[in-house]
Amino acid sequence: MYSITGGNILLDINLILDKIHLKENMKVADLGCGSSGHFVFPIANKLGKSGIVYAVDILKTVLETINKRIKQENIKNIKTTWSDLEIFGATRIESGSIDLAFLVNTLYQAKNRPAILREAIRILKKDGRLIIVEWKNSSLPFGPPAQERVKEDLLKNGCQKLGLKLEEEFNPGQYHYGMIFSKL
Repeated sequence: MYSITGGNILLDINLILDKIHLKENMKVADLGCGSSGHFVFPIANKLGKSGIVYAVDILKTVLETINKRIKQENIKNIKTTWSDLEIFGATRIESGSIDLAFLVNTLYQAKNRPAILREAIRILKKDGRLIIVEWKNSSLPFGPPAQERVKEDLLKNGCQKLGLKLEEEFNPGQYHYGMIFSKL
């Protein structure tokens, strides 16, 4: 288990990575990657030299932190990309070019969740997969307020209306739910 935010909230990153069946030549985007790059760096390692990971975030300081680690560790297959995911077409990633996209603890922070989903779908290849992990809707003494959490049923319905097919639901940790969608 790895901590995603400050040691309190646990996600099983290895379980999530096992579910997605990474292959060496894949293109992957972590949308809202966060400064620690919890998914970016393990994915880059699994993809090897022929794959690429796009670390996407709206905070330039986050991307600077990721870039420092890239330089320190001489990693060649991570590209940092600044974007406001709530603007369709703003992410400088070619449409239909990504095999896997991640939205981990990103949607609850958004004002326009459908716009983020549309942007993720835009960059996915046909049959590409979108992995979404969000806070469970139960009351917890930590995490985002209940009104900011993404309700699972609304997420499923919204994704299906946007042209995604629910492939799998999984439990990535005690405080989160996970879903894997494919682009039709």
